[in-house]
Amino acid sequence: MANPEDEKSLQEELSLPILLGDRVIKAAQEAQSSKSDCSDVAKQVERLSAMLRAIVRLASATTTSSSLYDRPIRRILADVSKNLERALTLLRKCKKHGALFRHVFSITSAADFRKLSNLLESSIGDMKWLLSILDSSDGATSLSLPPIASNDPILAWVWSFISALQMGQLKDRADAANELASVANDNDRNKIIIMEEGGIPPLLKLLKEAASPDAQIAAANALVNIASDQHRVVEFIVESLGVPIIVQVLGDSPIRVQVAVANLVSKMAELGTIAQEEFVRVNVTRPLISLLCMDTVLDRPSIHSLVLNLTSSSSGSSSDHRKEREGESYEMKKKIKTSCAEALWKLSKGSEATCRKITETKGLLCLAKLIESETAELQFNCLMAVMEITVVAEFNAELRRVAFKPTAPAAKAVLDQLLRLIQNDQTDSVLQIPAIKSIGSLARNFPAKAPQIVGPLVAQLGSGNVDVAIEAAIALRKFVCPDNYNFACHSKAIIMEFDGVPSVMRLLQRNDRARKHGLVLLCYLAMNVGDSKALEQARALSTLKGLERPVLAQHPEMKELMTKAIDNLILYQTGAQLHRQVYNIRTIHDPSGSGCIFQPDE
Repeated sequence: MANPEDEKSLQEELSLPILLGDRVIKAAQEAQSSKSDCSDVAKQVERLSAMLRAIVRLASATTTSSSLYDRPIRRILADVSKNLERALTLLRKCKKHGALFRHVFSITSAADFRKLSNLLESSIGDMKWLLSILDSSDGATSLSLPPIASNDPILAWVWSFISALQMGQLKDRADAANELASVANDNDRNKIIIMEEGGIPPLLKLLKEAASPDAQIAAANALVNIASDQHRVVEFIVESLGVPIIVQVLGDSPIRVQVAVANLVSKMAELGTIAQEEFVRVNVTRPLISLLCMDTVLDRPSIHSLVLNLTSSSSGSSSDHRKEREGESYEMKKKIKTSCAEALWKLSKGSEATCRKITETKGLLCLAKLIESETAELQFNCLMAVMEITVVAEFNAELRRVAFKPTAPAAKAVLDQLLRLIQNDQTDSVLQIPAIKSIGSLARNFPAKAPQIVGPLVAQLGSGNVDVAIEAAIALRKFVCPDNYNFACHSKAIIMEFDGVPSVMRLLQRNDRARKHGLVLLCYLAMNVGDSKALEQARALSTLKGLERPVLAQHPEMKELMTKAIDNLILYQTGAQLHRQVYNIRTIHDPSGSGCIFQPDE
């Protein structure tokens, strides 16, 4: 897009073709040769000049420069000016010259005049179309094509829709927004054209106006469809000061408008970290959590009071909207909660600031309650929001310690729901996988004795769904890796308390991805509890040796881990064999056992 500061004013743009038109007409009057052709050119230029002056009157009648849509005007004026310059050059050749020149010129000029006539006729067509969209009394859009857009009809339609959006009546503007949403939905190129031709600012303006909820919904839906990670579209919405407008409308609108706006927040947050950061800065989590907690019974009165405070606002209109929400159907309330949960999910991804705001405002407790009580998309979106928060907490010790403190009501509520989903045989894998991943992210938070946590994960190693089993292996790896302070205790629990080794060994046989993650878990267990009989009985050492070459060919980064695991098993199992050999020798030479220094295992 051109920088507005570098563009000439519209009056300056109009002055050049008008001046050129006057010069062409004068040149036609002074022509000494091809007078008939020059006269025809003058008539075409007179029509163009009249249209140009009509544009001037429209521009002068406009009260503010922003209400006149000038993108197609500037584009068409540039083309008109080029054609008028061609006309002036040709007609100046028709002035009085010698007889020889006039004879030579007359031979070559016929084709030039025909070409010029066609160009001027195209400019006339462009100007007629331009006036039709700028001076439409009913604000209706035009689907006719100007010659300038004959090779790219989308451009003309976008111009027409944006013109109606910027200059039409409220209903026409809503209709134009719906048309832009449809055009943008076709492909990414159309999204970029709408942005470059100035469609985003009038859509934001329409979204901000509270006179018509239908118009606001149309604007929000159009922005959802236009939003793209191509050519900085989302960044342009942010740079157009769209985020404060979006947050304001989200917090102070009828519920059906809020659904559309929450969807817009989700789309923008998903596509760009700049938008994500700006939403957090403007505190979009406040209205999102407020709407999410609507009608949700939280345990403690102080928490309920906080939720009521979140919904409060200084606007009188806000009170009206709260009353409207109280009378809304269950389906509509579920719809807004679903959209808000998705927005929190997308905003939380990789954002410590968002995660902190959610955990500091009881949003985490609300998410846990909805995971417990709801189903389908709402439950899934809440679970995904929790998962993204735990992923951020995994690499942020302070957030993990504060937000997921075991004694905190919100943390306990979340943990209970995650374990419920993991342990329930009827739970869909779509829910089990993020629940398992969340537990894995919090692995360093759990004490050395945590059978209620480790046990369900070990059980899922044998899940019939291989993706669930793999996710369980990944989660358990975080319990037994050296980064976990309690890795030794967790390793022993997996092997001895929950008999996890057979499940790990079976995981190695399921597919390549399962083999890789199963091997990583097996290596850590071998390093941490190398003297385990379960590992010896499962032939873990020979399995690791047999897989070493093919696995390292695909995953060379595992070399150090596998080498350490194999060396540790050799060390302990060789020691155990020597132990048994010495015992057998001593018992042979001293049948009474009085001289035996090794005691048999019970």
